[in-house]
Amino acid sequence: MRSETVIPCLPCRHLDDVLPFYLALGFDVTYRQERPNPYAAVRRGGIELHFFGVPEFDPAQSMGSVIVVVPDTEALHASFAAGLRARFGKVPVSGIPRMTRPRRMQGTAGGFMVVDPGGNWVRISRHKDDADEPHVSEGRLARVVAAAARQADSHGDEHAGIRMLETGLARHADAPAAQRLPALVYLAELRMRTHDHDGAAALLAEIEAVRLSPAERDSLAKDLATATELAADLRGPARDPRT
Repeated sequence: MRSETVIPCLPCRHLDDVLPFYLALGFDVTYRQERPNPYAAVRRGGIELHFFGVPEFDPAQSMGSVIVVVPDTEALHASFAAGLRARFGKVPVSGIPRMTRPRRMQGTAGGFMVVDPGGNWVRISRHKDDADEPHVSEGRLARVVAAAARQADSHGDEHAGIRMLETGLARHADAPAAQRLPALVYLAELRMRTHDHDGAAALLAEIEAVRLSPAERDSLAKDLATATELAADLRGPARDPRT
């Protein structure tokens, strides 16, 4: 006996706006028609999305949103990022389309956001568990980062996230370097996403100067890798001014 299936149907201006993007993410186009109305379907594993075209539609005004729960957000993000780089040369981090990095978020399941060329939010998350709440041993700045991610990634308000991180870093200025570094990295990322490349560069220089033990470097490998990616984006000769 087959179980129930729910398939979101999302708007876009033209099918050719969204389909190349989803192909880059590893989806297959399983159906397409232009008449009597533009309509298409894509599928990747157990994720199926349908789209309808409205020529006068404004992606910036889209309220389309869908939640996708997966076992491993890190693995799916890595696959999506590789596909976007292979097809478009980079991962868009601001504007429409864009994709955030996987993070814990205060009060909700961790994950990442994909905003497609139609302005639709595809919220990739996992089942919420205790790992989504920072442990007390990580220090108070870990909770600041999770709260900032709720604002900047889940709500799309990067400036609110920046304010929370700056306030938290100032309030906990005496926190150990290993606890400050994740907040500095996320703040640099948000500076990049809001086009403040000078501010991001200053933060990345500060991160580079942080002294860490080998054990701390191992535990912060993901944040350090993100900082390296951000620095490479800053150095890139063909950096898109929207990112």
